[in-house]
Order: sequence, then C-alpha cells, then structure tokens
Amino acid sequence: MQLAVPKELYPGENRVAMTPDTAKKLVRLGATVQVESGVGLGSGFQDSDYTDAGAEVVSDRAALIGSADMLLRIRKPEVDEIAQMKRGCIHISYLDPFNEHEVVRAFADAGVTAISMEMIPRSTRSQKMDALSSQANLAGYVMVMQAATRLPRIFPMMMTPAGTLKPAKVFIIGAGVAGLQAIATAKRLGAKVTAFDTRPVVAEQVQSLGATFLDIDLGDTGQTADGYAKELTPEQIQKQQDAQAAVIADSDVVITTAQVFGRKPPVIVPRSMVEGMQPGAVVVDMAAETGGNVEGSVPNEVVDINGVSVVGLGNLPNYVCRDASVMYANNLFNLVEDTWDKETSEFVLDMENDILPGCVITHDGAVVNETIKNILAGDA
Repeated sequence: MQLAVPKELYPGENRVAMTPDTAKKLVRLGATVQVESGVGLGSGFQDSDYTDAGAEVVSDRAALIGSADMLLRIRKPEVDEIAQMKRGCIHISYLDPFNEHEVVRAFADAGVTAISMEMIPRSTRSQKMDALSSQANLAGYVMVMQAATRLPRIFPMMMTPAGTLKPAKVFIIGAGVAGLQAIATAKRLGAKVTAFDTRPVVAEQVQSLGATFLDIDLGDTGQTADGYAKELTPEQIQKQQDAQAAVIADSDVVITTAQVFGRKPPVIVPRSMVEGMQPGAVVVDMAAETGGNVEGSVPNEVVDINGVSVVGLGNLPNYVCRDASVMYANNLFNLVEDTWDKETSEFVLDMENDILPGCVITHDGAVVNETIKNILAGDA
C-alpha cells in the first residue's frame, strides 16, 4: 500500500503529518512511503531524514497525490486537488466537515474515503489517536507563553532586597485539555491561578494542579457523552459573565478556551470587561479564529483595547511546530496501525471497528457519516 504525504500549502503552516520516525514505523509495517520534497523543513526535518527512514522523496506533487492509496496530511485539501486523487484512495486529515460542505461533497464525488481527525471519538482506546487533544495540549502551553511575553511583569512571586514582587494573577476560562495545560503551565511559572469551567466535575482536576476553582452556580450544565462542555443558554452565559466580572477586573492575564466543535463559540468576555482590566493586562482568546470568546478580539492579530493586549493568534500548536508534528504524526500512525493487516500490508477499513464509523465521512462515492449526511441534506 502506497502512503503519501504532500507539503502543507496553508500560509505559515510549519507542521507536518509524518516525521521520519513515523515514516520508519510505517515502512516496517510494509507500507511504501512517499513524501513531497521539502515536506518537513518547517519543523526541522530534512529530506535526507526521510530517505534514511526508508521513504521516497518525490518532487512531482501531482504524481504523488494521483498515485497514493492513502494520503496523510494536516489540513484539508483544495477542492481541485481532490479531483487528482484516484478513486478508492483514503485521505486522512483535519476536515472541519460541519462547515466544509463543498470539500465533503467533492470527496464523495471523487470516490475518495475521507477520514476526519476532528471526529475521532473520545474513548479510552482512541486516546492515542486523538489529535484534537494532542494539539490542544500544546495550545494550552503556547497561550500562557504568549501571555507571559506580553505582560509587563513577571509571573512568579520574587522576594529581593529591593522589595517583594507579588505573583501575577491568571484567570483561565475552560478546563478542558487546553485549559488544564494552561493552568499547569501558569502554575509552573509561579502565577496565582484561578479557573472556571461550566462542568463542576472538573473542579477536582483544577484543584489538583494547584489552582482555585471559581464556583458559579449555572444550574444544569454537565457535559456531553464525549466529555465536552454542553452549550449554555443565553441566561446561563449572562450569569457566568456577571459572576466572573470581578475576577477578570483583578486579573493580570485572562485566557479563554471555550470552543464548541462545529459551531460558533460563545462570547463569554464582553468588551466592557476587557476595558475594565488594568492597563498592561493580557487577554488570550483561543477561539478567535472561529468567532471568539472575547468581544473585540481579531483573528490572527494582537489588538489594544484600552491598554489591554487582546491576543487572537490562531494555529497555536504551530508555534511549537516540531513537537506538534511529532504528536500529530503519532496520532496518525496509531490510527493507521490500529486496523493494519500485516500479512497483506494494507489498511483495513473495518466499519465494525469502534473508532472508524465515527470519523469516516465519505466512502465509496457517498457521505456515510450520519451526522454530516443530515447536515448536508439540510442544505438541499
């Protein structure tokens, strides 16, 4: 089976879907591995690293894509590139299938099996394949480092002959994977950390990291079967905003991580609260690219609101692209290996598997994921 990895064409994207280490593992499984020339340069991997691992380096992108039995990448392809893939090819990447309807239809029309890394189910067995979690972990770290470099003071308490410096106050909204990593990173740097999540069940996790959990009674909230926070009602969002106003006003850094997969994220920090923070404070909005948790944040920009730096930078794992590539490539390898037939050296698309049915979006000329199929039917 021929596996191929084309270069990522999205501007500024330095991550790569296959490292030389995972290339070596796939070759050992019996796969023929091809990568486009220069595929790993953004993350510090040379073409020679891939050839040493047993992969073939190819300069002709169209030939690489057109001959592959399986394509591994980070971002979705352009629609015209899908037409270059051979029928029956398997394509694995982030797809954003809830919003990228044209791409999903193009995959179905081309007879390409499309697997969405966002749709990997959250279960104990699939943790090693969960790219959303692996990349969110790094995003949590990056958000704190972004705040630390912009804050005009240090994070830890420091006692010196010249006086005592109090620790910075950091407020983190959302205690999912990214939020918990942000809490841990801020605590390591010596900050005084307070966190809030709509799911009271995570309070113990927050406290185990040394942070204070802000208890706000929002009524019935809970979480989905996959462990995500449920969407709040407008009344609950208002109650949350009112209860956290004093904490935000007293914070040096506010980090928001509230993302709702497939939908626009809620605005949980209105502009008035940002304006009420002390000049020099920093707000980092993880959801800025998809609509924003913070009113006034701008995707991929850092803006000044009344002396407060509001960071809306996107693709946060890309700031630590080498480690992000290692983790994502391992996620992909674990997914491929899970149903790999070592006797025939083939990836087996086993729809009785407990993982694949949830993340396979198109197969054999049709949209097969029921959730996405229903959404597309609503477009008609």
